[in-house]
Amino acid sequence: MNILLKAARIVCPDNKELHLKKRDILIKKGTIEKIAATIDAPSNTKLVDLKNLHISLGWLDTGVSFGEPGHEERETIAHGLYVAAKSGFTDIILYSSTEPVPDTSSDVVFLKERGHGKPTRLYPMGTLTKKGEGKDLAELFDMKNAGAVAFYDFKKQVANPNLLKIALQYAQNFDGLVFSFPQDGNIKGVGVAHEGIMSTTLGLKGIPSLAEELQIARDLFILEYTGGKLHIPTISTSESVKLIANAKKKGLDVTCSVAIHNLVHTDEMLSDFDTNFKVSPPLRTKQDVKALIKGIKDGTIDYVTSDHIPIDVEEKRVEFDNAADGSLGLESAFGALNHIFGLEETISILTKGHSRFGLQNLVIKEGEKACITLFDPEVEYSFGVDHILSTSKNSMFLGAPMKGKVYGVINNDHILI
Repeated sequence: MNILLKAARIVCPDNKELHLKKRDILIKKGTIEKIAATIDAPSNTKLVDLKNLHISLGWLDTGVSFGEPGHEERETIAHGLYVAAKSGFTDIILYSSTEPVPDTSSDVVFLKERGHGKPTRLYPMGTLTKKGEGKDLAELFDMKNAGAVAFYDFKKQVANPNLLKIALQYAQNFDGLVFSFPQDGNIKGVGVAHEGIMSTTLGLKGIPSLAEELQIARDLFILEYTGGKLHIPTISTSESVKLIANAKKKGLDVTCSVAIHNLVHTDEMLSDFDTNFKVSPPLRTKQDVKALIKGIKDGTIDYVTSDHIPIDVEEKRVEFDNAADGSLGLESAFGALNHIFGLEETISILTKGHSRFGLQNLVIKEGEKACITLFDPEVEYSFGVDHILSTSKNSMFLGAPMKGKVYGVINNDHILI
């Protein structure tokens, strides 16, 4: 397929020659053939001429759940990748949150095959331990060879410190990336919300910040001893930012991410017991939000993730204590981030992370494969039900102010707008 983008403003902070320039871009058979001020459309070419069209390198989300296999009623892989593409993401890292969990090479191959040939590329994680039970290491090397980009027992702490030590040591043999969820389950207990004024007022069992910070401190001590590559997903407290900043100053190979909703909302949103705001880790305080945003700006926090977790209505329309954790995040990601950070910083955030997961870093350049996200960064609106494309509808962003509309993507020799 041939595609001609007309008058597209290129947002590419790392390329001074093209950054914020308005150009026509001709794409033939998935490859950028020409970038120029004006290009006449050849025959048999799809013309893309959209209002206030901006483009950037395709976006990466480092943490997404769907439902398949096990919970197809929440979201299938095919439809989830459609949602990701319409939300601007050309690449997603798929959490090991399926049922059964992906703890063998054949499981990883299955997930890759289900995502093959779509406009959004899918890169699966494998579990760190067999069945995700935290007892014995899974087949890490075999899963790596099958295409797993990291190893993670989804939203579960690595309770056994010796197991994390062995995992970090073993994974160094094949450059494996180990995830460790930052929450001590013993300290969390049966908590369902941030431990503070709001949880006390509402009578909800609290999850202290200590549950996260103690786990991170322990993991960083182990990493300092073993070496290796550690990623700490979805941190949520101000002290966590400090702990990771200090570890980086020591030269430890650690990265971390934060969920977008922890940059937008605080535990004050729980006042109506709306279960869409029940997530793990929980929403924290204004002080934590401020520290997390500062951590992104100064580079302590490496990646921002949608932490997209579809949950069907039956598991959300129950008492707050019994509701499943999770919120949608793909559809609202760009609008929420652009509202907070502005265009250039948002694009820098959304295009980071490829090398950490062993993925190819692409560029917008003649002769290169087209991996492009299309959007209008100026549209302002409130996020509504009509903006949700996912099968499940559990979004905590309903009513939140957004800035920016995504048109779609050009990737994998596909166009979806």
